[in-house]
Amino acid sequence: MGFTDTFNDTFAFVFWVSVVLMIAITFAMVYFMVRYHHSRNHQAEDIHGHFGLEVTWTVIPTILVMAMFYYGYVGYKEMDTIPEDAMVVETTGRMWSWAFKYDNGIETDTLVVPQGKAVRLNLGSTDVIHSFYIPAFKIKKDVVPGVNTTMWFQPDTAGTYDVFCAEYCGDRHSYMLTKLKVLPKAQYDNWYSTTGALFTSNSSASGSGEIGGNNSARGEMLVKTKGCVACHTFDGTPLIGPSFKGVYGKNETVITDGTERTLTVDEEYLIRSIKQLDADKVKGFENMVMTQIELSDEEIAAIIDYLKELK
Repeated sequence: MGFTDTFNDTFAFVFWVSVVLMIAITFAMVYFMVRYHHSRNHQAEDIHGHFGLEVTWTVIPTILVMAMFYYGYVGYKEMDTIPEDAMVVETTGRMWSWAFKYDNGIETDTLVVPQGKAVRLNLGSTDVIHSFYIPAFKIKKDVVPGVNTTMWFQPDTAGTYDVFCAEYCGDRHSYMLTKLKVLPKAQYDNWYSTTGALFTSNSSASGSGEIGGNNSARGEMLVKTKGCVACHTFDGTPLIGPSFKGVYGKNETVITDGTERTLTVDEEYLIRSIKQLDADKVKGFENMVMTQIELSDEEIAAIIDYLKELK
């Protein structure tokens, strides 16, 4: 697991040194309390020092501290030195979700990587400070707007692992969760090629990039990776904004230029609402502030296809 083994060894070394010292110091303390109790020593004697003891309790702790420093430094250098052949995943944090983009155009809300391969994460934030944290791999780094940071790890065991945001970032900070999926090489290659085709070729879904194409699978992935789920749900429950469930074709009361009106949610309305955030705000949510998200016409088409099917 890359530097994780060094981290584990360092932790074990510090832990067991602490255990031995705690036992030794406790034993010595109890011994001296009994051995030199005032009932046995009615007249205390002055002590002017003991050169051997003074050297011992100076040299031994110094050696232990320097050993801890050495192991800590070695682990830090391993953690800070990213292998040149590491695969790169662009990682974006936004309130309140993570998005992962691969070099073939795949963008997902779950981090998927091959087993046994070093992975480099280029971290960025679109809004506030987040912190990318994978407890199983003992890695955590702040994700700061306008600052490019990196981290890496090497997963040697296939499985699914938790990913958290470890920096308070607003009301739904505790919901900023996702998963790391480590797949065997052959399984990962299959996922990479099939999912990549979904993102790099609109014809694979609809034959065109026009509104109305059957891009719903891609649309669902875009909704999850572009941060829409921070304000909208899929189950009909309103959140910061109205739910996506059943929204297409629904008669909705909106506020347009301060005037209340009723309209049917169709393709035209959805396109306008995505591109012009304040054009037609749903009544009851007119005071909510929506973050502008850059989307291509093809991506908007895919999202609308998904909303059509979300009944």
